[in-house]
Amino acid sequence: MTAALLLTGISPALAQSTPQPAQDGMLKNGPKVWDANHDSVYTCDEWRSFADRIFTSADRNRDGHLDPSEFVTVQKADAALADADFGYFDENQDGKITRKEFVEKPSAFILRFDRNGDCRVTPDEIRAGVAPKGPQGPSERPRDRFH
Repeated sequence: MTAALLLTGISPALAQSTPQPAQDGMLKNGPKVWDANHDSVYTCDEWRSFADRIFTSADRNRDGHLDPSEFVTVQKADAALADADFGYFDENQDGKITRKEFVEKPSAFILRFDRNGDCRVTPDEIRAGVAPKGPQGPSERPRDRFH
């Protein structure tokens, strides 16, 4: 789904202690690239900083918007964004993506694993997020919590 289009993943050390990481795409591709201080705690601020760098690189004409042709750069920026949908980021559906629309989209990784809503994903939260669930499966969290 579109939420999986955002950058996701995990540090190599944590991946070794996490059950079956290869079966989980969010853990396989890793937010380690946006973990600015390399502490294996993934924060909303680190995500926004990384998204801002991607936007800057993709906005070739420097007009503050991404059009569909510039969005191709976003899709090439990371394997987790390869199937990203332009319309998902174009919040107001005006045919262009502003920096704010792009940068403020929350990371699917943080939405999934941040159990206590503090905009930080710790190794313990990741382990809890991949632990086997009962017959009801994992519960869905509100997606607007980080705005």
